[in-house]
Amino acid sequence: MASVEVSGRELHYVRRGEGPPLLLIQGMSGTHLAWGRPFCTELEASFDCIAYDNRGIGLSGPAEEPFTIADLASDAFGLLDALGIEQAHVLGISMGGMVAQELALADHERLLTLTLGATYCGGADGRLMEPEDLQRLAAAASSGDRERAFRVSWEINLSPRFRGEESRYAEFREMADALPSPLPVIVRQVEAIAGHDTSARLASIPTPTLVIHGTEDRVLNGSNGRAIAALMSARLELLEGVGHMFWWERPERSAALVRDHALSLRV
Repeated sequence: MASVEVSGRELHYVRRGEGPPLLLIQGMSGTHLAWGRPFCTELEASFDCIAYDNRGIGLSGPAEEPFTIADLASDAFGLLDALGIEQAHVLGISMGGMVAQELALADHERLLTLTLGATYCGGADGRLMEPEDLQRLAAAASSGDRERAFRVSWEINLSPRFRGEESRYAEFREMADALPSPLPVIVRQVEAIAGHDTSARLASIPTPTLVIHGTEDRVLNGSNGRAIAALMSARLELLEGVGHMFWWERPERSAALVRDHALSLRV
C-alpha cells in the first residue's frame, strides 16, 4: 500500500490492475479492505483500480476536525491529482456515493462515468437508516465489545439470505477487525452525511451514471436508489434480496455491472 499527501494529510491507497483508471470510494467506516478481494479481482482485470482510505480511516492520517462530504470530495480530487490522473471512472458506495455526487457536481469533466451504489442524496424523498437500527449500531460500537459490534454490523449490512450461510461471517469479521475505524471519526462521518443534500443539483450532472441498490438494504433503503436514478435520468439496477453491501454479497454481478457501464461508454 502506498500513500500521498493531500492538503497536509496522508491518504493511503491501493492501486492494482490494468486499464482505464477506476476510483473506488468507500462508505462510512469502510476501509480499502471493505471492497473484498472477489469484487476487486473482477474489476482489476479491466481497470487500473485505485481504492483508498478516507481521512481518519484505516491507514490514512487522522481527522480530528469536523468535515463535510464536499471536503471528502476534495480529498478524492487531491488523490487523483497526486497520481497524475486527469480523468477516471468513479464508483462510490454509501457515503462514498455521496462523495462521488459532489465530485461530479464540482468537476464533471474529470469523471468518465459514474456508478453510485447503495447511496443517498438527501431531499424530501431521501431516507436514512431507521432510528432503531442506528441506535443498535451506535450502542454496539460504543460498548467496547468488538464481537457485538461486528455482529450488529453484519446483521444490518448483509441480507438475511446471505447471512444464512454462517461460514461467511468469518471473512466479514476478519475484514472489520483488520483495520478498526475510530469511533470519533465515524461520528464525524455521520455528521457529514446528515448535512448532505444534492437532490436539487443532481439533474445538472451530465456524466453517464449507473445506480445500483439492493432491495433488502437496511442502511439506506432502496427508495434512495430509485430517487437518485429518477433525478439524474440514470440507469437503475435493483439487486433482488440483496443488502447494503451488494458488492460483498454479489461480487461477480456487481463488478459486471460496473464494468459494462464504464466500458460501453468508453471513448
